[in-house]
Amino acid sequence: MAESLCVALLDQHLARPTHTCSSEPLSPLLVPVHRGRFFGALTPLLPVLPRIMRPDDANIAGNVHGGTILKMIEEAGAIISTRHCNSQNGERCVAALARVERTDFLSPMCIGEVAHVSAEITYTSKHSVEVQVNVMSENILTGTKKLTNKATLWYVPLSLKNVDKVLEVPPVVYSRQEQEEEGRKRYEAQKLERMETKWRNGDIVQPVLNPEPNTVSYSQSSLIHLVGPSDCTLHGFVHGGVTMKLMDEVAGIVAARHCKTNIVTASVDAINFHDKIRKGCVVTISGRMTFTSNKSMEIEVLVDADPVVDNAQKRYRAASAFFTYVSLSQEGKPLPVPQLVPETEDEKRRFEEGKGRYLQVKAKRQGQAEPQP
Repeated sequence: MAESLCVALLDQHLARPTHTCSSEPLSPLLVPVHRGRFFGALTPLLPVLPRIMRPDDANIAGNVHGGTILKMIEEAGAIISTRHCNSQNGERCVAALARVERTDFLSPMCIGEVAHVSAEITYTSKHSVEVQVNVMSENILTGTKKLTNKATLWYVPLSLKNVDKVLEVPPVVYSRQEQEEEGRKRYEAQKLERMETKWRNGDIVQPVLNPEPNTVSYSQSSLIHLVGPSDCTLHGFVHGGVTMKLMDEVAGIVAARHCKTNIVTASVDAINFHDKIRKGCVVTISGRMTFTSNKSMEIEVLVDADPVVDNAQKRYRAASAFFTYVSLSQEGKPLPVPQLVPETEDEKRRFEEGKGRYLQVKAKRQGQAEPQP
């Protein structure tokens, strides 16, 4: 239902004349420039997409799957970035997801609550768009609302005539020079990290017979999925949100196998999309535990695509990310996590790398919590 709503909204936005601006007030960050037509004119916030959370969106404890929320986030980002990239005369395009920055799940969402998803463009480079997406949950019985997610996504515009061709992005004008400089720094940082991640993506997850409990091999899991038309855009490649939902499902299975309790997504480190996945591919989503702290688990998820109907192309790495999960009691309280036992040298190396990421995030949160002088 949400996917069809997004497609309808996208069609409506693309059909709208570009000189027509929303009646909503413009964000102070973005200023439209009029040159006969609006150049880079934006609706600062995508009209909020509401959706009620149903039982098939949640786990057995009633908590909405992180993958469901990630899919809604990506749909909103795809709409607003595609709309912007088609806001001036030129070759028509569709925005494809390239990267999702670290996303924290600030508060759990439950069955019966309404999710409100809004999106805003915060920076554009020559070939990419940065989108900020917020998710609010609403208890429609009490009217209580709370922020559950804030995510930053990067999109690139692909030509409708040739989806392998990246087009230029219409620029936006900033109200302050500092905003553009800050956006450029974020762009350069994510670009460098994406390249580093792609270079180290040669790993594969191999099955092990009769593994011992609490080892990496004991909880590692894989899911094989044939990409069908319902998974894809109108142009034949997989929605980023579909891929993220599958990744979260596999990470959740790994976490549940390790601790055998109710688990929820706590955060997702940057998700990098290295290549498009086309309709008809067979994708293998593999997950393995890399690190455990006292109350959290880090799971690495790798997505490989096998174009079975195209003999000319070999299997390739399409996406990768680290998910963090926590274990919860029946009352929703955090539980201690069984400590991971790394066995091989590679597992010990990944454990230390995961520990470094954990300590880095912990130090950053403590710095943000300290009162400023």
